[in-house]
Amino acid sequence: MRLTTWNVNGIRNPFSYPPWNTARTFPAMFDILATDILVMQELKIQRKDLRDDMVLLDGWDCYFSLPKHKKGYSGVGVYTRNAKCAPIRAEEGLLGVLPSASGVPYCELPEGESVGGYPDEKQVAELGVDPAMLDAEGSNGMRDDFRYGFICALDSRIRNLRKMGKRVVLVGDLNVSRSELDTAAAAEDCRKAGITHEDYISTPNRRIFNQLLVGGEVVGERDEGREEGILWDTTRGFHPERKGMYTHWEQKINARPGNYGSRIDFILVAESMRSWIKDANIQEGLLGSDHCPVFVDFNESAEVDGERKPIMDIMSPPGVFVDGVRKQDWKIASAPPFSAKRLPEFAQRRSIKSMFMKKSESSSGEGTTNGIKPEAATPLPELSPVKSQASVSEMTVEPSQTPERSQKPPSPKRKLSVPAKEKPVKKQKTDSSAPSTKGQQSLKGFFSSQSKSTAVTPPSPVANGKSELPPTAATPPSTSIATNRPTASAAAKASGESPAPSTEPATPPPKPISSPPPSEHSINRTILAAEATQRSWSTLFTKPPAPLCEGHGEPCKSMQTKKKGSNQGRSFWMCARPLGPSGEKERGTEWRCGTFVWCSEWSGRGATRDND
Repeated sequence: MRLTTWNVNGIRNPFSYPPWNTARTFPAMFDILATDILVMQELKIQRKDLRDDMVLLDGWDCYFSLPKHKKGYSGVGVYTRNAKCAPIRAEEGLLGVLPSASGVPYCELPEGESVGGYPDEKQVAELGVDPAMLDAEGSNGMRDDFRYGFICALDSRIRNLRKMGKRVVLVGDLNVSRSELDTAAAAEDCRKAGITHEDYISTPNRRIFNQLLVGGEVVGERDEGREEGILWDTTRGFHPERKGMYTHWEQKINARPGNYGSRIDFILVAESMRSWIKDANIQEGLLGSDHCPVFVDFNESAEVDGERKPIMDIMSPPGVFVDGVRKQDWKIASAPPFSAKRLPEFAQRRSIKSMFMKKSESSSGEGTTNGIKPEAATPLPELSPVKSQASVSEMTVEPSQTPERSQKPPSPKRKLSVPAKEKPVKKQKTDSSAPSTKGQQSLKGFFSSQSKSTAVTPPSPVANGKSELPPTAATPPSTSIATNRPTASAAAKASGESPAPSTEPATPPPKPISSPPPSEHSINRTILAAEATQRSWSTLFTKPPAPLCEGHGEPCKSMQTKKKGSNQGRSFWMCARPLGPSGEKERGTEWRCGTFVWCSEWSGRGATRDND
C-alpha cells in the first residue's frame, strides 16, 4: 500500500504538464503515481467548483475540505482506493469547531462518532488566533500569527491523540523546514540576517516543529508539555545524509532546474509505526506543480499488540478486510458522512461507467429492476415509415394483435392543413457581366489606366412574330417574385437551344479618353515610398529585440519588479537561464549570469544583425 502527498497548486494544474496531459483524468493520475491514498493540498477551488470527474470516480472515495469564502485559496482533498482501505471517520479542521454533516461541531459529537483529541480551552487560548478562522479560512492577512497558531494547534492535537492511544500519520505541506540541510538558501539567509546556526534552529515555528519530531534538533531545554518527540520523519529516516532532497522550488526565479529549493512536504508517522514503513522517498522528476509528490510504501503486514496482521485489515473497519481480502462491498451508505459522494449534489448521481455495470442480485428483488418484473412490461408497437410527397416524414402504427386489420389496405393520408409554399423563381444571370479573362499581370499595371467597355444587350430575337421563349419562361407564375427580363441568350441556355444571331448591327462603344501612362521612374519612386512608410510603422509598433546576456550571449527574458519601492512595476531584462545550486548569479558557468538591464533604458542598439 502506498500513501502519497502532493501540493498540486490547483487541482487541474498538473494536467497542463506531462505525463498528466495525455489522459487528463484523475484515475490516470492515480495510476501513474501508483498510489492507494492520495492527499492533495492547495486545490484552490470552492464547493461550487466540484465536478463529476473529481467526485464520481469508480473505485475511489474522496473527501474535501475547502474554503467557504475565499476564492482560489487553499483547500485539501483526500482520495482513497476502495480495494485497499476503508476510512472509518473523516473530519475537517484541527480544533473541531467546524460543523459536521449533522450541523453539530465535531468537538460536540458523542465520543463514538468523532475522532477526538481536540485542544481544550486553555490550549485554544494560547494560539492567539480566531479558532473558526484558523480551521476554515486560513491566515486572513495575519501570516506570521497564523503560521505560529497553526503549528501550535497541530502539536496540541497530535499529542492529545497520542494520549488517547491512537496512531497518528501527519502528511502535507507544513511550510517549515527542519534545518539547513533541508533548505538551499539557509546559508545565504543566515549570512544576510547575521544569525548563527543556533538562532536559525530556534526560530519559533521551527523550534515547535523540531520538538514534535523524533530526533529533532532543539537548542536548550524543551518546552513544557513537549518533553519528547512523537513523530518520525520517514523521508529523512531513509535518507539521513542526502543533500538536495527538496520538494518545493520557487517558480518566479525558475529555481527547479538548478535544484535551488527546500523540503517542506512531509509524511510523519507515529514512532510505533516505524516498522510498518518499507520505503519513503520524493518524486522530484514528476512535474505539474511547484512541489513534487512525496510517498511512503507500507509493508504488506504489520505487528499490532504482539500479533501480525495484514496492513489492509489494520487500516479498515473490522470485518471489511479479512486476511487482506475485502469481504464487504463498498457502499455510499457505509462511507463516513464527510464523504464527497454523500453531498446532496452528488448523492443521487452515478458515473456513466456505473450505469452499465451489472447490479448484484438480491433475494428480495431477483430478476427485477426497481421492483418491476421485466415480463410485465408492454412491448412497443412496430413502426413503419411512409413516404410523403410533401417531404414530411410520417410514421404509421400497425398493431400486430389482429390479423384482419393488417390485411386491409392502409387508409389514405390526411393532407396538410397548411398549403406548401411555392419556391420563388431563381434569378438568372445575364451574359452582359461576363468575368474578365485577363487580370493584373504586374505592379506597373496597377498604375496604368484601364478602359471600361460598356456591354450592350442585343434585342430579343423574334421569328415570324412569335417569341422563342418557352411558355414557362415567357409567362412566369403569379406567385414568383418580379425579376429583370432575361436576355435571349439566357433564355436559350435555359431551353437547351442555341441563341439565334442578331439581325441588327450592334452600336460600337464610345472610345474612352486615355491618359498617358506613368513613367517607370515615377512607379519605382512610389514603390520605394510605400516600403519606407511600412518600415517606419513596423519600427514604431514592434518591440525592441531582447538584449543578449553577458555570460552566454543568449537572449534575455523580461521580468517585472514586485518589491515595494520606487522601482515597483518597472520591467527589466535578465539572463534567461535558471539559478544554480548556489542560489546566486554566477560568471563562467552554465547557470544564470549577472546581466541586468532596465527595459526603459534598452533601445535595441546592442542587438545582433539577425534582429535588425
